[in-house]
Amino acid sequence: MRRYSKLIVAALVAVAFIGTFVFLYQKSRPKPVVYTELKATVGDIRKTTIVTGKIEPRDEVSVKPQISGIISQIMKEPGDRVEAGEVIAKVKVIPDMSQLSSAQSRVRLAEINLKQATTDFGREKALYERRLVSDDEYDKVRQAMEQAREEKAAAEDALQVVRDGISRSNANASSTLIRSTISGIILDIPVKVGNSVILSNTFNDGTTIAMVADMGDLIFRGNVDETEVGRLAVGKHMKITVGALENLSFDAVLEYISPKAVENNGANQFEIKAAVRLDGKGRMRSGYSANAEIVLDEARHVLTVPESAIEFKGDSTLVYVARGEGKERQYVSRSVTTGLSDGVKIEVKSGLKAGDIVRGPQQVASDDN
Repeated sequence: MRRYSKLIVAALVAVAFIGTFVFLYQKSRPKPVVYTELKATVGDIRKTTIVTGKIEPRDEVSVKPQISGIISQIMKEPGDRVEAGEVIAKVKVIPDMSQLSSAQSRVRLAEINLKQATTDFGREKALYERRLVSDDEYDKVRQAMEQAREEKAAAEDALQVVRDGISRSNANASSTLIRSTISGIILDIPVKVGNSVILSNTFNDGTTIAMVADMGDLIFRGNVDETEVGRLAVGKHMKITVGALENLSFDAVLEYISPKAVENNGANQFEIKAAVRLDGKGRMRSGYSANAEIVLDEARHVLTVPESAIEFKGDSTLVYVARGEGKERQYVSRSVTTGLSDGVKIEVKSGLKAGDIVRGPQQVASDDN
């Protein structure tokens, strides 16, 4: 019995040894290598770049007051449409005490002069009626009285403007009424009723009452890297997509390329502007983030292969063309001349014809044994 046990153990050891040997032998055998096969076809290649930027109105105007004071009324809200000359807000004037005192003094002086001119005219008229003075002297005295009357009216108007910002003679063009200078959409009204505002002068820019823009005339503004700007030209068409407007795209035409670079995160970039064609698609808003797809180069109806089929050796560009079938399948190297690439497909100018099968990346076949 002990003898049989030894034989069984020896047999098991032998089987384990042989199994291990067979396993290691199979693992050491070279695995067959297979390749994906790709076909040369005729198609179009477009090399594009994506430029990030934003949508802006071409003309955005800051409406400022013509007089300092306090906002007493606001007639419009952001988003409202206004026409040129339409009133946006009203300003209540807070008069300067020095100017007010001067205007009041001018009125008093004009009243004194008018009173004296009226008295002189009365005396001259009495003498004229008795034919004691000439027509020329009479006319001069009457003219002096009329001038004094006009001066008094002008002084009163000036006082009203200083005190109220409006006078009887310029009520329709009052500087207290803040009017839009262009037709468009109100983007923002950064003031509230009760806020103090000042007019623009040599010492400050003045208070902005409203921002108005023509939202029918929009541009895309972005920056292009220096490696790509050389391929752009004014008049090139672009495709604009706005993240906030799903499934919508807009055509645009490049109309400006900056002659000077700006540094952005260590890279030199050039500002570009493109006119956006809305064509009634959606409602665009100022400041939307957008992407512009620009075609840098394009080749139509050319022979192409996937770029993974191309192999570069020194100055040579090669592909491996399939020959034979089944176990006789071989791949023969062939020099080709390449052209434009979009990163996926590449143009083949010579060395191949449509329908040729070329070798792609290799794949290691799975071993089921």
